[in-house]
Amino acid sequence: MKNSAIVIGAGIVGLATARALALKGYKVRIIEKNQRAVGASIRNFGMVWPVGQPSGKLYDRAMRSRSIWQEISDSGAFWHDAVGSIHLAYHPDEWLVLQELYEIFKEDRNIRLLNPSQVYEKSPAAVSEGCLGGLFSADEVIVDPRKAIGSLPEYLQEKFAITFDWHTAVQAVKDTSVITASGDIIKADLVVVCNGADFELLFPEIFASLPITKCKLQMMRMKAQPDNWRIGPALCGGLSLAHYKSFEAAPSLATVKKRFSETMKEYMDWGIHVMVSQNQTGELTVGDSHEYGLTPDPFDREKINSLILDYLMEFTRFKDNSIIETWNGVYPKLTNGGTEILLNPSSGVYILNGLGGAGMTLSFGLAEETVAGF
Repeated sequence: MKNSAIVIGAGIVGLATARALALKGYKVRIIEKNQRAVGASIRNFGMVWPVGQPSGKLYDRAMRSRSIWQEISDSGAFWHDAVGSIHLAYHPDEWLVLQELYEIFKEDRNIRLLNPSQVYEKSPAAVSEGCLGGLFSADEVIVDPRKAIGSLPEYLQEKFAITFDWHTAVQAVKDTSVITASGDIIKADLVVVCNGADFELLFPEIFASLPITKCKLQMMRMKAQPDNWRIGPALCGGLSLAHYKSFEAAPSLATVKKRFSETMKEYMDWGIHVMVSQNQTGELTVGDSHEYGLTPDPFDREKINSLILDYLMEFTRFKDNSIIETWNGVYPKLTNGGTEILLNPSSGVYILNGLGGAGMTLSFGLAEETVAGF
């Protein structure tokens, strides 16, 4: 008889963990408090983003996740687009950093430097005036997070016979028994808690002891572009160089960050860097900002959205800039530079959390690594 496992949370970390457990032979049951996933896993760009991960374990994990995303998508579960990404430079210091990153990563990653005309060939949405060039990475994959996360449960049910208890709140975890809000007790051989920003509700003392906070981001969506017009790769402005750990390998990055802090202080204060991706319908997802604190403000700031759009228009041009949706998302974030939390508070109970904003990029690979150690 198969060992049984319960996964709490049907966001990307929970779904990835359930898949890894099923591959290891567990009979898996996912318990989710909502009727469908509505948290941070559907409130993002849908970018599977290896370019942002430092070389070594994290980059390898991201590339493993990328291959799983493509494998599942190729089965017909959801759309994906392996368009890659371009980081654009409009200032000499940004261009220097991109050249340094190319020299550092060229042996191990599928990247190349583009001159301005090559940038425009890759993306008709990139502003050509003043463009010094771009760093193209072929690794990045775009999915529509709302569709992909919404389709994964059906895929997991059909492929691995994973079952789902939707609209079922968990009140407590005692040993390897899960107690629901209605008083039901569900027993298993293994319990993995993957409930994102709700982690503190089940294990408040553990949460309070960790170097952890929460991050709120603001994002927007533009309407589908007319005539099936596509922007090509995901596009990023210079501000993104200050955001991703992988770019810290560039010796000249400190100069760029210094300029940002002096000339774009408001952007740095709100943790804004600006990117855009396109889904299967032609809609554009734009963002984002980063506000930190244990009790995120539930209200979106129009000022932040305006700053994002102003900067976006410095390096992109679209056929239609109409905003059709705005929203925010919240996820747990470690404050000590850690990339994930894996805890074993009691026999047979694990907590997997704290991936920050890299859940779409790292979850599938991390889940396989984690479950291999159970």
